[in-house]
Amino acid sequence: MDETVAEYIRRTVLKIPKDEVKMMLQKWGFLSEAQLQTLNFHQIKDNISQEVVQLCEENSADIKQAAVLDIIYNHIYQNKRMWSVYQMKKSGKIKCLWIPKCVGKSKLFYFYQVTITFKEYEDNAIWIRVAWGTPHKKPNQYKPSYVVYHSQTPYVFISSSVLKSTLPLLCQALLVASNYHDIREMELRSHSLNSLKDIVFKRYSQNFQTDTPKPLQGGNVEPENADIRIVEENRSEKERIHRLNQEVFGSGPQPKLEFAQYRLETMFKSDPKMDVLDKKEPFRCLVKFSSPHLLESLKSLAPAGMADAPLSPLLTCIPHKARNYFKIREKKGLYPESFVSP
Repeated sequence: MDETVAEYIRRTVLKIPKDEVKMMLQKWGFLSEAQLQTLNFHQIKDNISQEVVQLCEENSADIKQAAVLDIIYNHIYQNKRMWSVYQMKKSGKIKCLWIPKCVGKSKLFYFYQVTITFKEYEDNAIWIRVAWGTPHKKPNQYKPSYVVYHSQTPYVFISSSVLKSTLPLLCQALLVASNYHDIREMELRSHSLNSLKDIVFKRYSQNFQTDTPKPLQGGNVEPENADIRIVEENRSEKERIHRLNQEVFGSGPQPKLEFAQYRLETMFKSDPKMDVLDKKEPFRCLVKFSSPHLLESLKSLAPAGMADAPLSPLLTCIPHKARNYFKIREKKGLYPESFVSP
């Protein structure tokens, strides 16, 4: 077994929590049950990693088999990575994306050495791990890109390598491999991969309730000598805000979204007599939102008194803005090859 493979396996075992090493090695399936029984999982983790390497040497492990163990670790601890959503489209002309002018399109895939590893999970999710090299260097196994693709859908979730120059190559490879013609980022990012899936697969839906909610329990106790009209008005206002929040966000927990971005296009309104604007051109701007838990933060604005209820659709529709934005642009003919929902 190559020394670089042995070191990579050792480091992978070291980053696994000690009480989960046995479980992940069993999921890996590369070592037999008899070999696993020879391991002492009660010793320090460095010794465990050395013993695992010795057993892998007996089985002549290669880098692709070692990479599967890394996929298993990242599948379990997927929240350690930042994920972005991309959507692909089949109609339109085939094109190459973000390719440097100095690189010939036809020779794109011959300039890099890569290690590609696949693992399929029960939910029809294919995890793809890509370690990148250069024409003169072997792939760096410690800075891989991860792609999660659900078959029969146009969505891919990418956790890019710190080597930013590899993202265009990865997107181009996805187009070729999946027989799609266009790919665009949806401007939704989060450490929670499952939350992003809930949003794009519409497993998360906003509940629109028609029944009157029960009065809120607890809260500040009104003083005995308070005006009964003021007390009733405050209670009614709290119930109104609660009801509107329920209609917009639902009663369940929100998907954990950490970043959202969309472009806004509107027209200035002014008094014609003032003649402030010579040309009636739309005002365009890029709106970015970021938070450790964006949707829950928006949900708390009205109850905290920081915004009026109901919130503006510009805020409550953030999970859908990326998809809707490209639909509108396509209708206007501004993005002839933009992606659309299936």
